Amino acid sequence: MASKSEARTTTTSPQSETHFTLNSSEQTEAFKASILEDRKHLESSERPRPAIASLWSRNKRKVQLEEIATQPSVYDDPELAKYFQPHPKYENSHRFDPGMRWTWAEELPLVKKIDWKITAWSCIAFFALDLDRSNLSQANTDNFLDDLGLNTSDYNMGNTAFYTSFLLAELPSQLVSKKIGPDVWIPAQMMLWSVVASCQFWLNGRTSFLATRALLGLLQGGFIPDLILYMSYFFKGTELPFRLALFWMANRLTDVIAPLLAYGLLRLRGVHGYEGWRWLFLIEGLLTLAIGIWSWFQMAASPTQTKSWYRPKGWFNEREEKIMVNRILRDDPSKGDMHNRQAITLPLMWKSLCDFDLWPLYLIGLVFGLPAGAPDRYLTLTLRNLGFDTFNSNLLSIPCQVATTINMLILTYISEIINQRAYLGIFVQCWFLPCLVAMYTLPSGTSRWSSYAAVTVLLSYPTPHPMQVAWISRNSNAVRARTVSAALYNMAVQLQSIISSNIYSEDDKPYYRRGNRILLSMACVNIVIYLGAKAYYTWRNKQKAARWDVLSEQEKIHYNETTTDQGAKRRDFRFVS
Repeated sequence: MASKSEARTTTTSPQSETHFTLNSSEQTEAFKASILEDRKHLESSERPRPAIASLWSRNKRKVQLEEIATQPSVYDDPELAKYFQPHPKYENSHRFDPGMRWTWAEELPLVKKIDWKITAWSCIAFFALDLDRSNLSQANTDNFLDDLGLNTSDYNMGNTAFYTSFLLAELPSQLVSKKIGPDVWIPAQMMLWSVVASCQFWLNGRTSFLATRALLGLLQGGFIPDLILYMSYFFKGTELPFRLALFWMANRLTDVIAPLLAYGLLRLRGVHGYEGWRWLFLIEGLLTLAIGIWSWFQMAASPTQTKSWYRPKGWFNEREEKIMVNRILRDDPSKGDMHNRQAITLPLMWKSLCDFDLWPLYLIGLVFGLPAGAPDRYLTLTLRNLGFDTFNSNLLSIPCQVATTINMLILTYISEIINQRAYLGIFVQCWFLPCLVAMYTLPSGTSRWSSYAAVTVLLSYPTPHPMQVAWISRNSNAVRARTVSAALYNMAVQLQSIISSNIYSEDDKPYYRRGNRILLSMACVNIVIYLGAKAYYTWRNKQKAARWDVLSEQEKIHYNETTTDQGAKRRDFRFVS
């Protein structure tokens, strides 16, 4: 946040090229009058279609498209605007203009353009991540464990090593990304882990297996929050959830595409005397290496930093850059608090760690997916134990991945329509309950197709993960907090993965009844946790409102002048739940 001396700014009205400063009373009144005139249009202006439809819709309603798209914000009140000026070193500050106005006819094509440049690329990048971290599941169907002399316990230990390393790398990776920029760090990560993934071709036993799993975790850790932070530079808070759903859709589609790739690649068993799973690791690692190299040239540092020697014209013209910067800052002024190459210092990191208002979401990240985690991780092994062969096991893992992808998109869309998250999280846990009861109670002689049906319905659940990532991003309310909270939430999710990797055990297969009893209990506990999070944020909002609503306009101005509250601590901020 800029200091008072830095808060003085010059703005330009789009209707006239008159320049004025906010500390001139006569000009301030003129500014207020122009804002009020503009807001007559804003109050009746609605988006011609939902933000999520911008990827595929075409709007022909000319009257709506010609309406003003600039949304109301603190920048419309000069007494408040001066306290929300971007940081002097904010990389997009030269395009900031609180008096700027634009139409839906300008904004909607621009959002679609950003989707093709940022969202589409992020989905491909996530595909590369998941292909290299989850192809172990396909390798298992090709006698991977037997070929290396490993058992279920070794497999569990390999998963634990991966997720522990992944977890430990989360926060350091975020700090590196914030210092050198995600446009540099993300492609570097991708190329490094792809080399390690390819080297799994030469695995020769337990030691090399555990070492490569740990290295993959270290290099992939932090990728997801790094990418989410990067996407937040380009999208408004209300637009991000569905983009994140598309982001995780790529994750699920990988689980559809990977078995199909494995179906062909595993047939290379015997070529030059090597097992099929070795070719699987090598070829998929080289594929993701190519994506990493392409990403180095594809990514841009920020909305106003898209030009380079290989892209001399950049992605956007000056008008488009101004629209992007101002629409984002009007939606969330906190995004102008820091430069995108400004490191998070240890005091700032500690401040974020101590933000107890985000702890309920970290707890949710730790437990929400446990009921489905172990069945998902052991799906191919379970299918093999039930008597399905290598290729049928890979193909039978596809239907639930398709279903959960569709259900995830629907759940995320509904969360924004009804502006609810905790209740939808409870719905997901209720989805788990009957499936887990069936998996726990099915008799030992049950048809393998009945067992397959139960686990398929369970794994078709609408994952709330994208909804929750956007939830914690919006409740952070500051770039500093958002950077750390995204990493901490994802660390909680990785802890969840470690726990999931150790619920099913060798002496409990093939039906894993003891493990399913634990998962059933967790689904019940999770319902209570979601209710607790909902109650907590409702209580905190009432507490904040009681302290803010009683203030006069002058007292609110004084608060903005003197407060040391930042991010979610501000009295005028409200949590979403």
